[in-house]
Amino acid sequence: MAKSHSLATNTSIAKFLHGKFLRFDKSQPFISITAILAFLGIGVGVMVLIVAMAIMNGMSKEFEKRLFVMSYPLTIFSLKQQGISQSLVQELEQHFPNLRFSPYLYTQAVARINGAMEAAMLFGVDSSREAAINPVFAKALQGSQNLAPSADKPPIPPTMPATQPPREAFQNNKFSIIVGKSVADMHFLEFGDKITLFFTQFEPAGLTLTPTMKRFSFMGSFSSGVSGYDSAYMYSTIDALQAIKKLPQGLYDGVHIHSANPMQDKPKLREYLDKKGLQHIGIEGWWERNSNLFAAMDLEKRVLFIVLMLIILMASLNIISSLLMVVMNRRKEIALLLSLGASAGEIRKSFFMLGLTIGLSGIVFGVVLSGVVLFVLDTFPIITLPADVYGVSKLPLDVGVLDFCATIIGAVCIVCLSSYYPAKKAAQIDALNVLRNE
Repeated sequence: MAKSHSLATNTSIAKFLHGKFLRFDKSQPFISITAILAFLGIGVGVMVLIVAMAIMNGMSKEFEKRLFVMSYPLTIFSLKQQGISQSLVQELEQHFPNLRFSPYLYTQAVARINGAMEAAMLFGVDSSREAAINPVFAKALQGSQNLAPSADKPPIPPTMPATQPPREAFQNNKFSIIVGKSVADMHFLEFGDKITLFFTQFEPAGLTLTPTMKRFSFMGSFSSGVSGYDSAYMYSTIDALQAIKKLPQGLYDGVHIHSANPMQDKPKLREYLDKKGLQHIGIEGWWERNSNLFAAMDLEKRVLFIVLMLIILMASLNIISSLLMVVMNRRKEIALLLSLGASAGEIRKSFFMLGLTIGLSGIVFGVVLSGVVLFVLDTFPIITLPADVYGVSKLPLDVGVLDFCATIIGAVCIVCLSSYYPAKKAAQIDALNVLRNE
């Protein structure tokens, strides 16, 4: 019973001193101003850190989304010349019904468009399979339906009538091609225009060898949001590349795979291929192809977090200076309380609570302020981005739970450490010496 009464008394004394020292002191206004500056500094620091992390997360996810589309979740390819057979693709489809597969052939080429030369990475795909896993390609097929030949263009061959659905028109015309929107706009391509491609395969011509050359019919354009893909990638049919590369039917260079959980499905695919004795078939995830980019972005994010956390650390120094000035200004009162029976723990607790009140209220203010700033940035076009560079015109924002928790925990730790030192110094005051000399 006595112990419970003592605990209640200690708590009441700490609360009394906490409320007394927290009030604005007209005789020493600079102390209160320093506390207000600490409150504002911590709030602004927390706000800046949360907003900066939201922008970094938003940009990272935007790049990830666009690279994810064109890089594909998973890709299997042959490490030898024999390629991947149609029978293996069918086995994988039966064994992994949750995955979608799109076999492809590819080769490098040089495209001649209206007298200009463009380097190209040409993919031969099945339009139905590719459109099922690649929304950029699917949108290009839909967009080609709106393209129509101009009056001065020759009539469209019967194999690709304008009234035919775009996907069937692309697949039925063996040498049709879809290019990036930037290339199509640069050369003013229209439906049915001819594009000549030169390949590295050589054919005998008299006493010399000449590169293989083939004319393709322009059927549409795609826009991935990444200029590197739009300017380099081109899509044609599997039959076209089989003829150009002189490959038998049912043999592919690789297979693009759509997976909702590629990191979990990759080991399963690897295990299945190893059981089949197909160690020569490699598997690559989208995160591995762009690992350097995401590693650099992750490092940049960590460095930014540490640098912005220093803002909160600098603001917490105002808590230390404010509490130390209170301790120096209240030395007589503290010494008197100690002489009347107050314990050092009660004094330490009261000053620690004072520092926590300033710091934690600043953190709460920063969280509220960050919410307001993020709402304004997300609602109003205050900051606009060039869509041709970033793929989006609106500033992407994404507040990650882990980043938010790390910010709050880091700020709370800094505030606790900043409050502990002045509280400790206050509890170490020599009451007898202060009352004798002051």
